[in-house]
Amino acid sequence: MSATAAARLRVVGRTDDGDPDTAVAAALWTVVTEPGDAVAGHLVAALGAVDALRLVTRGDDALRIADACRARVPVADEDHRELVQALVAALARWAPRLRHLDPDRVLDAAAAVGARLLVPGDLDWPERLADLGPHAPLALWVRSTAPPASWWASAPSLAVVGSRAETPYGAETAADLASAAADAGVLVVSGGAHGIDAVAHRVALAAGTPTVAVLAGGVDQLYPAANVELLHRVMRRGAVVAEAPPGVRPTRWRFLQRNRLIAALADAVVVVEAGVRSGALNTAHHAAQLGRPVLAVPGPLTSPSSVGCHRLVSSGRATLLTAPADAVRAVSGPDADGGPLRIRSAQDDPELLRVLDALSRRAGLSVDEVARRSGLGTAATEDALALAELEGRAERHRTGWRLVP
Repeated sequence: MSATAAARLRVVGRTDDGDPDTAVAAALWTVVTEPGDAVAGHLVAALGAVDALRLVTRGDDALRIADACRARVPVADEDHRELVQALVAALARWAPRLRHLDPDRVLDAAAAVGARLLVPGDLDWPERLADLGPHAPLALWVRSTAPPASWWASAPSLAVVGSRAETPYGAETAADLASAAADAGVLVVSGGAHGIDAVAHRVALAAGTPTVAVLAGGVDQLYPAANVELLHRVMRRGAVVAEAPPGVRPTRWRFLQRNRLIAALADAVVVVEAGVRSGALNTAHHAAQLGRPVLAVPGPLTSPSSVGCHRLVSSGRATLLTAPADAVRAVSGPDADGGPLRIRSAQDDPELLRVLDALSRRAGLSVDEVARRSGLGTAATEDALALAELEGRAERHRTGWRLVP
């Protein structure tokens, strides 16, 4: 890694004695991959961020990279063959971004907003994330002016999630939960969105307790716009956190992946209100797969905002919350063993969803640009574009591909 990149990394807030090359490599992995990329997670775990990045940037083929992994971490022949196959697909989807990899650009963007990089092994790296296994983030971008140890390293935490279109009942319940958490010295984690998320953050701030907002885009992409002031207040008391590097906009795919971080950062998850298709149900799914306690707030039988909560309870995937104290007890109880994460696909085909997120209704984009934005290989991008065209969701123009209005 260049001395210039390492120097810029120090500018954005690293003050520990960690290897700057490792940190820069971890930062670049967040540029090359989409959140939750298990192949990248396996490579970095086996080879380290620097060596893994060196192999993929110099153009080594899948077999040579897999052999390097097996030399460090011996595996059975069948597992080795599976890794080779997974690497073939991974190298194809990483290639469009690897061709334009620029350490200075991402670190300058981070420095411009005062973002700090955290990597595994840092003193204030949240160890809970290890439960995600190969799907764990390779680094986190953080914006905060609060002392790290006061909100991050070891505090018990509760995730409060729910509908963006909250009802008065839901808002009151979320406020009671955040207040009870604050009284118990529990960190409140949520997604910074409209509705239940915003209520949880605001009440935590009003109570003087730390709170963390996990974003689906970069930490310079404060979303939604109506919550920018709130997110700046969160930075002063706790932190705004993102797995994607600065400059990356939030998309539906990244919201789904963001939810696994909310679940992993919490000792327990409460779903306050959730419709049939609510993203909060996705967070509950990840929490259950990680062995985190999941609680759901009951609501009126006639309320569409409570249908998701009722289904979580009736299916046995969540415990009925009878009082805010239930959530505090769930946080302070013994940790459950977390099993391997199984990320559920979006209702759309995941690759199709990522390509649609990358497209615009106005400007036409080349296949290479769509591949770079979506984090897919060129061949996978072409297949997804063809499917989108067949379904009438994208169209090819003289200037490139764009969404159908």
